[in-house]
Amino acid sequence: MPVLVDAVLRWLEPRPGGVYVDATVGAGGHAERILEACAPTGRLVGIDRDPQALEAARERLSRFHGRVQLVRGNFADLQALLRELGVRVADGVLFDLGVSSLQLQHPERGFSFQLEGPLDMRMDPAQPQTAADLVNRLSEPELAELLRRYGEEPFARRIARSIVRRRPLRTTTELVEAVQAAVPRSRWPRRTHVATRTFQALRIATNRELEALQTALDEVPEVLRPGGRVVVIAFHSLEDRLVKQAFRSDPRLRPLLRKPVRPTPEELSANPRARSARLRAAERVEAVS
Repeated sequence: MPVLVDAVLRWLEPRPGGVYVDATVGAGGHAERILEACAPTGRLVGIDRDPQALEAARERLSRFHGRVQLVRGNFADLQALLRELGVRVADGVLFDLGVSSLQLQHPERGFSFQLEGPLDMRMDPAQPQTAADLVNRLSEPELAELLRRYGEEPFARRIARSIVRRRPLRTTTELVEAVQAAVPRSRWPRRTHVATRTFQALRIATNRELEALQTALDEVPEVLRPGGRVVVIAFHSLEDRLVKQAFRSDPRLRPLLRKPVRPTPEELSANPRARSARLRAAERVEAVS
């Protein structure tokens, strides 16, 4: 189920004849709705670095044959990927950040703390570094810093110490056990799993997600035509902070929302995984000299 899909359509404003980019196409949920909204002549480019996601999107979007192009790649290379496809400018770009339900549902991908699998967490299975490499190679201070920086984990030092004592760790279950052993049960969060921040931090570091996002945000104004829009759905404060700063600091972008859009109670009831989602949008303007 695509998250905040009504808000995406409202702020992206897909129209017939337009060219739109779903930079994190995943299984194609948002892309499908965008293609419906810009029918009969609108086109969409879907980008993802996960080949499984692209295969799912290809099947879901097959009825839009001729109006959709799917390409494997990292959205950090947004401008180069579009140039290779002959797309000079776009009318809208969407980023739906974070891990997808498709990835969470496959234990062998190692993204879920609820399913046992290898400590992988690579969005692109072809990249060399896995989460296990970081867990088992970094020193205790380096692990603690990683958990603080990318997970904002208050028990980072204790968790890092527990991990080092138990190494080598090879599975998601072993990592969960290391976290649970480090954090007093009385301090376990009520609404989220105690290992959520640790898994988030390792996933972000494994895939260099924040670096890729910053690069993509720097490139977005270059690929948008004046009046074109960029919409970003973030799932934690680190991503959202980068998006907020990029929209406010780039003179070529005009923020369209004072506060991010959050899921309605109705959406949360139907899709609990949307609870952390927050959407921001901006419009491309002519830079003031």
